[in-house]
Amino acid sequence: MGLGQRLRRLKEEAQQGSADVIIGKKGVTDSVLEEIRRRLEDKGVVKVKALKTAIKVTDMDRRELARHVADRLGAWLLDVRGRTFVLYLPPEKRRSAKGGVRGSPRRGNIRGWPGRGRKSGERKPWSRR
Repeated sequence: MGLGQRLRRLKEEAQQGSADVIIGKKGVTDSVLEEIRRRLEDKGVVKVKALKTAIKVTDMDRRELARHVADRLGAWLLDVRGRTFVLYLPPEKRRSAKGGVRGSPRRGNIRGWPGRGRKSGERKPWSRR
């Protein structure tokens, strides 16, 4: 899969969910930028929504605001729809704060992890199959 297809898929996935970070009436503050940066390093893609008051306070157009945030973080601006935009941070720009594997699965039947001590194929006691 090429880079363009991968970016398109990431953008579509981000557009489906709700916004990860909301820029409020104080505008683009250091704490907002730090939160976006943290989520970018964790997930790689972040959906950000700017309130009307944030656009008014910053004296920027919605697209200018999105470009400004992307430039400050060194991220790619994938999409701008209304006051919502999607940012992407390439893997080579991410730094892992944790020593472990990034994106390791939670406990349960995800990616081969055993689920609560049951063997694969074993039914839950309340199952009516």
